[in-house]
Amino acid sequence: MFSKEDSRKLREEFWIGFGKSYPTKWTLYKTKIKGLSFKFHFDLKMAMVSIDVDTEFEQRIKVWDKLVALKSLVLEEYLPKAIYEDFYILENQKEISKIYVELKNVSIHNKDTWRETMMFLNSSMHQVEDFFEEYKDVIDS
Repeated sequence: MFSKEDSRKLREEFWIGFGKSYPTKWTLYKTKIKGLSFKFHFDLKMAMVSIDVDTEFEQRIKVWDKLVALKSLVLEEYLPKAIYEDFYILENQKEISKIYVELKNVSIHNKDTWRETMMFLNSSMHQVEDFFEEYKDVIDS
């Protein structure tokens, strides 16, 4: 069992190590499309890379419909294991739409899983960004 402080230090160590191992300037929140962002997540059970649509409902539907229209391309060319969720509930009970890929059976508290997780996060986010670069004009139209 880890204390909150031990857990915080491990999280910090992981993300600093990830940044040093993969010094990439990620797009993340800078998509220039309202409510569209890309996220990394790593907790005690899994790691995730996601495309989040988190904005007021009408804009969310507009962007989400375009992402759904591109679903076959995403699955065939970029993220074959992507999961599309129209209604995804965050820990704070906020509802968003989300496309994500996940790596299970890894833990931020287990350093033995860090290398595999870093490789997964890096390669998955590159795929997300490659997709976005190719289709951002379609998503933003």
